[in-house]
Formats: sequence, C-alpha cells, structure tokens
Amino acid sequence: MDAADVAVVEVTGLPADTVAALARGDQTPEAWATLFPVFAIPLATSPSAPAATERKAALPTPMLGAWRVQEGRVRFSPQFPLARGVSYRAEFRTGPGGPLVAQYQLPADTTPPSTVVAEIFPSAEMLPENLLKFYVQFSAPMAEGAGLDHVRLLDAAGQEIKLPFLKIADELWDAGMTRLTLFIDPGRIKRGVRPLVEVGPVFEEGKSYALVIDAAWRDAAGRPLLKSFRKEFRAGPADRTALEPTGWKLSAPAAGTRAPLSVEFGEPLDQALALRLLTVTTPAGEAIDGEAVLGTQERRWGFVPAKPWPKGPLQIVVPTIIEDLSGNNIGKTFDVDMFAGVPKTFSTASVRLPFEVK
Repeated sequence: MDAADVAVVEVTGLPADTVAALARGDQTPEAWATLFPVFAIPLATSPSAPAATERKAALPTPMLGAWRVQEGRVRFSPQFPLARGVSYRAEFRTGPGGPLVAQYQLPADTTPPSTVVAEIFPSAEMLPENLLKFYVQFSAPMAEGAGLDHVRLLDAAGQEIKLPFLKIADELWDAGMTRLTLFIDPGRIKRGVRPLVEVGPVFEEGKSYALVIDAAWRDAAGRPLLKSFRKEFRAGPADRTALEPTGWKLSAPAAGTRAPLSVEFGEPLDQALALRLLTVTTPAGEAIDGEAVLGTQERRWGFVPAKPWPKGPLQIVVPTIIEDLSGNNIGKTFDVDMFAGVPKTFSTASVRLPFEVK
C-alpha cells in the first residue's frame, strides 16, 4: 500500500482479476468506505498523556473522500487535506492474502508555529452557572481530532474539573476548521437528571474558573500553537428564563445612509447563532444584504447594509431557535424543572421585530 503521496492513498500490486472486478463494480461511497476505509487517528499529546502516543480507542468514522480504480491501482482521495501531526490508518479489506493495512504520518514541518487562539466565546467575565457551550476561535485552520486532549477547565485552586464536556464521536468544527464548539455536559446542567445529582454541576455561582488551551494543539499544517490561551471567568446566577425578543431595544438608522441598525438584547446571546440567524427583511420577506457584528460581550447586534437604507418599514427576523448562553430559546427554556411544568412555546418558526427607517 503506497501512502507516499500526501494527497492520496493507493493500493498497488493487486491481481489483475481483483482490479478488473472493482473497476466493473458500481460501489456506493458507503460500500467503498467499508471495503477501503481510511481513518485519522489523533495523537494524544496533552499533559496527561505521553507525547506521540496513539490514543487507544476504537477507530473513528472513516474519512470522507472519493475512490476510483485507475491503471491497475485503487486510489482514495480524501475530501480534506491530510494534516501533519495526525496518524492515519488505511485498510484494504479485499486483498488476496487478507486485509492490507498501512499506518503513516506526513513528514514533520519545520516552519515556526504561528496559529493562536484568537478568542473564546462567550467573551464576558461573568457567565451563568448553567452555561451550555464555549466557542474556541483560532486564527488559522486546525487539525481535526484530539481537541479535548488540549482543553482543561480549572477551578480557583488550579485543580482540573473532571469530565466537564460532552464527549461525541465527531468534533463540532465550522466549515473552515477555525472554530470548535465545546458543549458542557447537559447531564450536569439539567435539573432532575442523574449526573447533576450524583456528580454535581460543572460551575457553581460565585466561584472562579479558567478555561485553558495548551500550546501542543496542532493546526492543519501539523504545527503546535504559538502559545497557550487562558480565559478566566466567574460563575453567576443560573439563567432559566426563555428569551423574549419583544423586550429588545432597537435603534433605527436614517434613510439614505449606511449607519448601523443596532439591537440591545439585554443579555449576552450565543455568538455563532446570533450572527448566523438574525436577518433584516422587507415586510414582504425580501432580504436586505449587509454585514452583522456583535459587540458589548455579545449583548449588542449591529447590522450595516451593503447599500443605503431604503425609506419605509423593515423588520428583523428572529428564528425561535436562537439561544442565550444557557441554551434558552424564544418561548422555551433549555433546563426545564421537572416539577415546574413545561412553559409555553411559540408555534411560529420566527419572531418579527418591525422598525421604521425615516
């Protein structure tokens, strides 16, 4: 099995009848992934694990890509570039002598590290004790896998909090691999469930914490981060109130200008969802093009139109799935007290906040 080419993985030297049978076949991507899977096996390089030691766990989901038979070779081309610092394992499971297995890494890169943690959201220094998630924003694309090996949540004494994050099979990256979502284990947030009762909450009101990202985390080029990152914060009261956009304060711009439309939420909202979900439209639903920004520690939303504001009525469309820092939606709380009953929910998919441009 040839893995020298950093862009593809190839199987060579197969019997002609095997190659011909594969070339005549009409395998689906799912079938190919079973026949010729390629896995990314992250290296555990956190302070709690030996450097360059492979994680001893079940193989992850096979990588996405394309398979083809060409000139007597069976080739796999990954959908995303291979990353340095990550171990790969390829298995060809229909060889004449049994499965063929190859494990490999890209050569080390001697370029100095430059990627940093640009910011962590929420950006406030006081967060609700039932905080649902963090967003870790990097300055450049990162390698997938082993993210939790490089993240530690510490209490005021510097002791690591055990198992604070929800562990899932695939990490939650944005399309550009520059933002990772870290969910706090919901079992330690929702009242009346066993983990919260037996283990306790991750955060407690009035106590101080630090989220630490270590510099051993590797970017997409296989280089470690330029430096570690530390976000210190304090836990405030739990937020178990549904969002009410009708209480938001709008500041309408003047017609014929590109002055920003401003909305004060009254509390921080989920950074990624607020930027993605809030839109400005005409009453008929025609979208107004422009750029949105969040400020004041995610408490204020601003929108600058691509063209000067037209005179007349407009509206902000707010999908009901938008969230605050505790995962509360419009008309529905994330943490429902089992003994308090279920709050009312909106039947519509969005709420509209009208305003007038004069």
